[in-house]
Amino acid sequence: MKRFQDNDSTQAVAAGAASASGLQRRQFLSGAAKVAAVGAASGWLPVFRIGPNDARASCAAPSGFPSGISLYQQAFENWSREISVDNVWTCAPATPADVVTVVNWAKNNGYKARPRGHMHNWSPLTIAPGSGTCGGNVILVDTTQYLTGVSINTSSTPKKVTAQTGVSMEDLLTALEGAGLGLTATPAPGDLTLGGVLAIDGHGTAVPANGETPVSGKTYGSVSNLILSVTAVVWDSATSQYALRTFQRSDAACAALLAHVGRAFITEVTLQVGANQRLRCQSWFNVPVSELFATQGSSGRTFASYVYDTGRVEAIWYPFTDKPWLKVWSVAPNKPLFSRQVNSPYNYPFSDNLPQSFFDLAAQIVGGNGALTPSFGDLQYNITAAGLVTTFSYDIWGWSKNLLLYIKPTTERVTANGYAVLVNRSNIQRAINEFFVYFQAKVAAYQALGQYPMNGPVEIRVTGLDQTSEVVGVSGAVSPQLSALRPRPDHPEWDVAVWFDILTIPGTPDSNQFYREVEQWMISNYSGSYATLRPEWSKGWAYTNSAAWADSTMIGTTVPDLYRAGQPSGDNWDTAHTTLNTLDPYQVYSSPLLTALLP
Repeated sequence: MKRFQDNDSTQAVAAGAASASGLQRRQFLSGAAKVAAVGAASGWLPVFRIGPNDARASCAAPSGFPSGISLYQQAFENWSREISVDNVWTCAPATPADVVTVVNWAKNNGYKARPRGHMHNWSPLTIAPGSGTCGGNVILVDTTQYLTGVSINTSSTPKKVTAQTGVSMEDLLTALEGAGLGLTATPAPGDLTLGGVLAIDGHGTAVPANGETPVSGKTYGSVSNLILSVTAVVWDSATSQYALRTFQRSDAACAALLAHVGRAFITEVTLQVGANQRLRCQSWFNVPVSELFATQGSSGRTFASYVYDTGRVEAIWYPFTDKPWLKVWSVAPNKPLFSRQVNSPYNYPFSDNLPQSFFDLAAQIVGGNGALTPSFGDLQYNITAAGLVTTFSYDIWGWSKNLLLYIKPTTERVTANGYAVLVNRSNIQRAINEFFVYFQAKVAAYQALGQYPMNGPVEIRVTGLDQTSEVVGVSGAVSPQLSALRPRPDHPEWDVAVWFDILTIPGTPDSNQFYREVEQWMISNYSGSYATLRPEWSKGWAYTNSAAWADSTMIGTTVPDLYRAGQPSGDNWDTAHTTLNTLDPYQVYSSPLLTALLP
């Protein structure tokens, strides 16, 4: 069913713009101009470094740190700013051999050595909150300065790219684009390192559309499913030290490294890649939630119908609004008549440069005036609706990278939970509708009590799973044991994952309690022969009423059991746990959360 007509698209955009609650174009542009200084300050890469011999150094330098490897103090701050440590000792190895040197020094001196990328993460996999001014006995290993090499082989079958793990996804995709190659799906931020994406089975949104022929060398699952080999720093019992070792996709131990959740240090990977594609992305903001998230079997513009038509959909539903921002990508070798060609990524500047009124209202809400949340939701919707029109970004077309990367460091900083629900493709609409009905009722119940724990959008995407059948030319390719997208052999009919993320401003009253209630409901609801649920490693999970990553039962039992369920003996959560401890017996790469999760 082809539901996208170019003239209808233009009319829908115009109608949506007219109904954007009176937000005029001049108001929008004025707000965007005012935020220039705020946006510049929003980039969270630290701007200072203090060397070990600097008089300003706030902590004693690590004793005997290897000479010739750059060492300095630098602040660590994650995406939501909920984890912030002022002066963590950080080093910048120039080569993989330098990484080996640092790791062996850390092992011999009682330190943890944690890879550090662009810090675009929520969960405390790298460093724990409350680690003190200097982060304790932790050395962060910055991979972004030197470990960024990329080499592309277009003569092999499949075509391959070998890349060091500090390269950003934007730089990697740019290099691939130059060789006529690309990925089917990728996380939306470009400022993620490849290593960080692979550690947490980073994903985008894509399943095969009805009638779509998959491109050889690509996957509809996570980026981890593209791996053909990994080179990691692991324990060598023969020499009693850590050393570089390469694992092929057919090696049993590789299954634990494909999505290792931070319990390993990978320096280089080889990925399979496929021919690049031109995509079209149409944005809609006139489809009511009652229609988009309707019950299974409903006619009209349902979420599932868009998935079946194009395979690539994202809904961003702002709080207390009734029409989400719906993004629909489709494969389009030729430019549609009414589409605007784009030649670079980040084509939604209105979401990257928010007006001052947005920040003013957010501050009032977090400060205790939760009743302003419905107005805040309207503001978010209005900014989007007006922005799509004034920037002519409601219908864009170009190479895949330029449509798949759309989040910059200057966008809104929110905290988020995240879960993948594995279901059959035919049950996509059911899974979404059940969440929609529950979420609406839960928000209304809190509102009746004068509480507003959620002030950010709900985001919904759909991906394929990490099917080893999509790995080209590797006999006995192993499945990523710790990926949320790992298929369940006992339920081969579960062939897609519906991803749910609920966003809110850090510090919003009652948010953790709300997240806990949603989490417990989701685990119970998506179960049995119908579906299963797994947490998104980089987001929030294991909630108590006061904190994320704090429920010891979730961390020690529930989550591991979700990864054990349906998997064969000798190839499951416990196998990955054993493998990672064998490769890192001194837990040099561990953090407090990882020690609890994978002791």
